[in-house]
Amino acid sequence: MTTHSLDLRGTPCPVNFIRCKLALEALHCGEQLNVQLDRGEPEEMVVPGLKDAGHGVQVLAGEEAWVALVITCGG
Repeated sequence: MTTHSLDLRGTPCPVNFIRCKLALEALHCGEQLNVQLDRGEPEEMVVPGLKDAGHGVQVLAGEEAWVALVITCGG
């Protein structure tokens, strides 16, 4: 399976959410997208927004300033 990734560190809200959604639209159901995202407001807005849109979101350990996500496309 191809690994897709997106580095959104330094990208403001809501642009980071929109870029995640656009990247997920290009994937097939069940494919995964690895995302690096700033902590704080981006993490608080993007994670619930993607879950509400029907995608699986796993939050992995990142750094103090950012977090790594594995998003499974929900179709």
